[in-house]
Amino acid sequence: MIHSLFLINHSGDIFLEKHWKSVISRSVCDYFFEAKEKAVDPENVAPVLQTPHHYLISIYRGKLFFLSVIQAEVPPLFVIEFLHRVADTIQDYFGECSEGVIKDNMVIVYELLEEMLDNGFPLATESNVLKEMIKPPTILRSVVNTLTGGSNVGDTLPTGQLSNIPWRRAGVKYTNNEAYFDVIEEIDAILDKSGTTVCAEIQGVVEACVRLTGMPDLTLSFMNPRLLDDVSFHPCVRFKRWEAERVLSFIPPDGNFTLMTYHVSSQNLVAIPVYVKQNINFFDTGSCGRLDITIGPKQTMGKTVEGLVVTIHMPKAVLSVNLAATQGTHTYDLSTKVLVWDIGKLNPQKLPNLRGSLSMQTGVPKPEENPSLNIDLKIQQLAISGLKVSRLDMYGEKYKPFKGVKYVTKAGKFQVRT
Repeated sequence: MIHSLFLINHSGDIFLEKHWKSVISRSVCDYFFEAKEKAVDPENVAPVLQTPHHYLISIYRGKLFFLSVIQAEVPPLFVIEFLHRVADTIQDYFGECSEGVIKDNMVIVYELLEEMLDNGFPLATESNVLKEMIKPPTILRSVVNTLTGGSNVGDTLPTGQLSNIPWRRAGVKYTNNEAYFDVIEEIDAILDKSGTTVCAEIQGVVEACVRLTGMPDLTLSFMNPRLLDDVSFHPCVRFKRWEAERVLSFIPPDGNFTLMTYHVSSQNLVAIPVYVKQNINFFDTGSCGRLDITIGPKQTMGKTVEGLVVTIHMPKAVLSVNLAATQGTHTYDLSTKVLVWDIGKLNPQKLPNLRGSLSMQTGVPKPEENPSLNIDLKIQQLAISGLKVSRLDMYGEKYKPFKGVKYVTKAGKFQVRT
């Protein structure tokens, strides 16, 4: 299935390659580099590219491209999911998924890739199983391996690999038993010049951190599960129970994992947390323009909007900006023509405003269309869709665990047209 994997950094250098069947030349990546040059942003590179002899399937994570080479036709989402598993495993093992971390732990990364894929087919992708086979790196283990010539690879096959619950290792024991769930939602929205919603949807994920002794059986129920569309679960979830009762019944993996992802596509259910009053004009006479932007809270359910950042990709004719902000800081990159206004926390009593003049290149016609505004924000303790966890019950064990739920709303691709 998957013949080769190439890891490519932001500047287009291949710093790791792994081949499972036959060695494929790096020149196959040239098709990918052509598509990367045509795309404005790295996220806009097509995930599936067809070449004369191969299919190239890629994802973009942490300023890195994970590029797989396929010779036969396979379901692309299957490969994309595996590539995300590789990135998640690197993140879980080393704390972050970056070029520097991968280069520092190259041997362990190759060992992980060898176990995760067997002859091009996924084998062991669960973090618990992998951690029993290949021990996560520690300073003490590195010193011992250096002195004794040992390795991080375990001597015995993990117990979970042979059971019908491969995601959970046997004999788990904790002094403090706890289960935490994070409901994280991202708003993807496009607003027109008047503030009307052109399209809006919510991508949600429930991240779990479960550290429980023994073999607990958990049941998680929601107050309003009917608003969820296009739900995807971790393999531990009993799907028939969800179909019948709309509750999540599962024996959890040990540690951190993604319990479920979901989608809210009904536009009337998507609340837009901020409104934007903006006016960007480029004048026909004189090489100048005007900019005036004000942002205020809209449907935040009484919660504070934090981490508010406005990014504007200016036309190439804009040479410089002379702006004043009532709140936050603004920077303008002359080479990329990107204006960034970092507001921070939104104060409803005193709305932040950015206004001033734009200096244009002389002798160049005014831009045909105005630039759009990209909004980034975060709201703590709020799921913008209205999803709420009702209760968490545990069966199979007698102790009482500590339970907690946290909600976060973030902006995904949130764009305001001008």
